[in-house]
Amino acid sequence: MAGKIFYREREKLEEGKKQPRFKLVAVADVNLKIYGKHLRRSELEQISQSVGAELVLLSHGDKKYKEETDNVEVEA
Repeated sequence: MAGKIFYREREKLEEGKKQPRFKLVAVADVNLKIYGKHLRRSELEQISQSVGAELVLLSHGDKKYKEETDNVEVEA
């Protein structure tokens, strides 16, 4: 069974700044140490491909946010 990497979108992201957009939350069944807290989507994809893990986007509990992200698909 492949491992899973759980991540979510950052809440306090200033518009216009070039900051990593995602926050790493958890890693399951993967022998992996990650030292960065905030990563870019491309970085997460590269990590997941190299260790054979699936990326899982965690949703927020807010209805407003859920409606915005219903059409987003996540692929590893």
